[in-house]
Amino acid sequence: MFYEIIFYGRGGQGGVTAANILVLAAMYQGLHAQGFPFFGAERRGAPVMSFARLSDKPILKHGMFNEADVLIVLDYRLAEMGVLNKVRVRDNGYIVLNAPDNYEIDLSKYSLGRNVEIYQVDATKIAIENKLVVAGWPVVNTSMLGAFSKAINLINIDNIAKAVKNYFGGRIGEINAHASIQAFEKTKLVLKV
Repeated sequence: MFYEIIFYGRGGQGGVTAANILVLAAMYQGLHAQGFPFFGAERRGAPVMSFARLSDKPILKHGMFNEADVLIVLDYRLAEMGVLNKVRVRDNGYIVLNAPDNYEIDLSKYSLGRNVEIYQVDATKIAIENKLVVAGWPVVNTSMLGAFSKAINLINIDNIAKAVKNYFGGRIGEINAHASIQAFEKTKLVLKV
């Protein structure tokens, strides 16, 4: 088993932190993992990417990739900007999308293999309800980790919540863990293409 995962979001949404927490959760699950960001001249609100690999064996690959088994989209509006189609989702892959419940997915904005499952959750709403807002930006990373757990069924939600609590600590860890569990419960399969 080997998964390559791309987090695509905006600066300030916590995509880099999400990759780091996912690595911690994977280790709790008994898996091998690596996570790393891609930084350029990004600023708050600009499109940013981070990467993770998960495996049941030691991971010998290193470096970025633009073809993934899982694409985690922290802001659905990135599709309208035309940046999401730069990442190809492999056959039998997954997209985990933060979007409002009434959002209609335009598949032409994505580069998809065959038999891709698309899961959706309103992580922005969950972040706002839990007061996870920094400088006016809802921080959706921990909610999206809960959604990932539901969609992929690779790392259980208990290990996601444990990793979130340990990463942040204290009350903020508890709030973020609660958000990840809420997202897990609200994530739905919306398309299989």
